[in-house]
Amino acid sequence: MRINKIASLILVAGATICTFTYCTSGANEKNEKKAGKVTDSTSADTQEQADLKTPVDSAKYNELVKANANGDTTGKWPVKNQPIPLDGAILPFKRIVVYYGNLHSKKMGALGEYAPKEMWSRLNAEIKHWEKVDPSTPVQAGLHYIAAVASGTPGKDGKYINRMANSQIDSVLAIAKMRPNTIVFLDLQVALSNIKAELPHIEKYLQLPYVHLGIDPEFSMKDGSLPGKKIGTYDAADINYVSGYLADMVNKLNLPPKVFVVHRFTKKMVTNSQNIKLRPEVQIVMHMDGWGEPDLKLGTYRHFIYGEPVQFTGFKLFYKNDLKKAPNRLMTPEELMKLKPRPIYIQYQ
Repeated sequence: MRINKIASLILVAGATICTFTYCTSGANEKNEKKAGKVTDSTSADTQEQADLKTPVDSAKYNELVKANANGDTTGKWPVKNQPIPLDGAILPFKRIVVYYGNLHSKKMGALGEYAPKEMWSRLNAEIKHWEKVDPSTPVQAGLHYIAAVASGTPGKDGKYINRMANSQIDSVLAIAKMRPNTIVFLDLQVALSNIKAELPHIEKYLQLPYVHLGIDPEFSMKDGSLPGKKIGTYDAADINYVSGYLADMVNKLNLPPKVFVVHRFTKKMVTNSQNIKLRPEVQIVMHMDGWGEPDLKLGTYRHFIYGEPVQFTGFKLFYKNDLKKAPNRLMTPEELMKLKPRPIYIQYQ
């Protein structure tokens, strides 16, 4: 399948346009009032993870990244000259498996679609499947929460962005604590704002050792287009700014490395990827975010993730959208383990 054909077919693959209907610009204020007094998660003692600063064995690290290349002989994988991460690094020692979504909408992902107990029952089943398929790689459970949602209305600042209230983020952190040692990702869809302006809104959460970051180029509308009308973009310079921001935080607060997820399903979503800088304080995951039938998803992964190596790779599975076309099924962990490289971050929506 030609690249331009793939790109056109999946132009809408990652689009979460339902966010515009289900996350209104007044959601923050309404939920703050409903929540009343909410305990500030950032004021609590540090997360009870015993291995937050586990020393990194550099030989083991190199062995695992080579194994995850899964026999690739092109020279692309494993990525050359990548730094050994700081102590406490999650990747590649564990595979991260997460549920994605937003508490305002049942249509944006499993995190938000199901009540917490049912959500955990479902995610635990996925985790057990991965543990069975790859018993050599422990699974790190996680929740991936959209903390800033591209909106269909301009909002007070005219940026078409709906920032979730702190009470909502605190609720997600509380849900995460239902399963010990769960990590949390906060995801930003910046719309007509920009990543430099939005990071400070969640900085106090990123200072927690178990909170990590995701950014979505699809909704980074640098040309002023409204989100959802076309696919947005980030450049390597934007990604380097974010990783530098995270690295400074890690060093200042003596944190374990941050996992930094970048969504991607077209070429233009990430420009100049060869210029992305790797740092020992940050572990970058280029995440295949497109939906569709297995052949389409594999083509997307091959061209835009495998074909432009950065550091680690991820793969998203959509419980509903992946079933829309024949063969009307979700790809399995067994299938994903055959990829070159093997994805080390798995997201279910």
